[in-house]
Amino acid sequence: MKTILVTGGTGLVGSAIKTVVETTEKRDDEQWVFIGSKDCDLENLEKTRKLFESVKPTHVIHLAAMVGGLFHNLAHNLKFFRKNMAINDNVLALCHEFDVVKCVSCLSTCIFPDKTTYPIDETMVHLGPPHDSNFGYSYAKRMIDVLNKGYAQEHGRKYTSAVPCNVFGPHDNYNLQSGHVLPALIHKAFVAKRDDTPLQVFGSGKPLRQFIYSLDLARLFIRVVREYEDVEPIILSVGESDEVSIRDAVSAVVKAIEFTGDVEYDTSKADGQFKKTASNEKLLKLFPDFKFTPFEQAIQESVQWFVENYETARK
Repeated sequence: MKTILVTGGTGLVGSAIKTVVETTEKRDDEQWVFIGSKDCDLENLEKTRKLFESVKPTHVIHLAAMVGGLFHNLAHNLKFFRKNMAINDNVLALCHEFDVVKCVSCLSTCIFPDKTTYPIDETMVHLGPPHDSNFGYSYAKRMIDVLNKGYAQEHGRKYTSAVPCNVFGPHDNYNLQSGHVLPALIHKAFVAKRDDTPLQVFGSGKPLRQFIYSLDLARLFIRVVREYEDVEPIILSVGESDEVSIRDAVSAVVKAIEFTGDVEYDTSKADGQFKKTASNEKLLKLFPDFKFTPFEQAIQESVQWFVENYETARK
């Protein structure tokens, strides 16, 4: 029997994994344990050790992290670095101590060099500094790759990492101030429709992004923990041809929520990075049969979840 511990198990990706392993991907020889920040302070080594003693995991999906939006990162780079370094070092140290067979940690496309060529691939993680706005978070995430290689070299461990593109879906952070682009757009469109006001979008709408539906990402994480045997990172992303502009994303949200009012683009607000195109070539070689949920369908399902859970999701 495998016991798979998921840290950060109550967030966007953890909730999606829970949904998938309890339905389409259920296996009798696997026991899944999902823990959130309220269950264990992973910054504390002794508390983390007690968690591992209690769960006795054979496999770990490590999603837990201190995360935040652009402005929160800008103000607290040191805090992001130290907290995430402590969490990651503790989790991987305990994986080794408790003889965990495989640990798959979650990275982010923001770890890649700021000045780079596109598409980004797995060989480029350390080829230059990340964007200055979130260097603390980015370097802490990069260090997971260094730890993985160290545990492989010294102890023969199969600890690896997965790098998703922009994730969205049920259980996302839909807060208007701190939410990422898609959940914040969904919330804004909901309010604009309800109050019969224009939908205001920050920026020009021109930047390009790859978005992955959380339930698709969950299915990929499960396949990686079951089948991927490499220590090198793997990018979990939709293809380059599935990249959409923020304007396209706005159109999909407006259609799903049936908003018929005016859409206004506030070009005085920053656009951020124009593109962060990632290659999913390695992923498709490993899992050539994998089918992604069409973007508009995934938006429709996310909107439906938000509307049904508005009172708790909006906070």
